[in-house]
Amino acid sequence: MKTARYIFSFLFIMMLMPDAFGQSIWLGMEDKKNDLVQFSGVVVTADSLKPVPYTNIRIDGTNMGTMANYEGFFSFVAHRGDRLIFTSIGYRKSYFKIPDTLTQNRYSLFQMMQNDTIVLTETVIYPWPNIEQLEFAIVHHRVPQNDYDRAMKNLALQEMKERAEDLDFDGAMNYRYDMGEVVRKSYYAGQYMPYQFLNPFAWAEFFEAWKEGKFKRKD
Repeated sequence: MKTARYIFSFLFIMMLMPDAFGQSIWLGMEDKKNDLVQFSGVVVTADSLKPVPYTNIRIDGTNMGTMANYEGFFSFVAHRGDRLIFTSIGYRKSYFKIPDTLTQNRYSLFQMMQNDTIVLTETVIYPWPNIEQLEFAIVHHRVPQNDYDRAMKNLALQEMKERAEDLDFDGAMNYRYDMGEVVRKSYYAGQYMPYQFLNPFAWAEFFEAWKEGKFKRKD
């Protein structure tokens, strides 16, 4: 009889435990739900109150958080009592703790950020990996010409003449040559053209040039 009573009591307790356990879970979830806060605000600079775009807002101790937009505005869900960390490049890290005594489920904030001066160490970049290659480059490196040297080289008369001999006539030059031939033939129309072979003045110019050495080969 006692054994049956113990079994009945045990079964009765087991039937009551799920209700009590489920009620405790529901109460815990309800408490956490009531603990949530819609946290919104704008991140601005402390000196000029200008928005700080793309500021990172993270709940301390977790990987949860959000990022402000271009105008510095942010909004996300957090818990009462959470400690928030605000970080942005060029500004000092700032903190804010959501009050745990809030009576409403919304909270707004203007978070100010202080400018942070970052001093970088000097970095010297060389195009050569070692001092030996640097010395070799200094000794054997060809010094670039200045604008004057390049202009004198481009305007060298002898070089320009040699280049002109290799150039072909373009359309305008061919046209002028043909028109000159037409004019020359029109001038002697109806008569024989004179031959310069019998022109005494041409022979005089030839001998004068010969005496001056204009026909000598220039090496």
